[in-house]
Amino acid sequence: MPLHLTKIAFQSESPATLKAWLESHADEARLTTRYLPKRLEEMDGGSLYWIHGHVLVGRSPILGFQETGQGRYWIRLAPRLIPVRTAPKRAHQGWRYLEDKDAPPDLGGGEADDLEAMPPAMLKELARLGLV
Repeated sequence: MPLHLTKIAFQSESPATLKAWLESHADEARLTTRYLPKRLEEMDGGSLYWIHGHVLVGRSPILGFQETGQGRYWIRLAPRLIPVRTAPKRAHQGWRYLEDKDAPPDLGGGEADDLEAMPPAMLKELARLGLV
């Protein structure tokens, strides 16, 4: 079972703007981090789960990690946002680990499109109530 990361979608106005940013990259999207995860070997096949408004909203498959040449590392991501069943998640700095057993399942087809069209505040409230 792969290990995943969680990260806040910093400066993203909504899941739709996060999706647009990811899809604006051709082959991979990159995030910069100071440190490599200590549990790097367990992340083969893992994803980065995005937090927006204290809710997990989607995931991007992790392609790998690469040194930038400036003492930092890139988290290399597939340039897509896969919607997941929303789940409450407290904000944190940097990234945190997420066990596969605790990761929310992917949404499929129309259900994902409906959630994307929903205003972020409404989505957050419905997730808080456990309705989505």
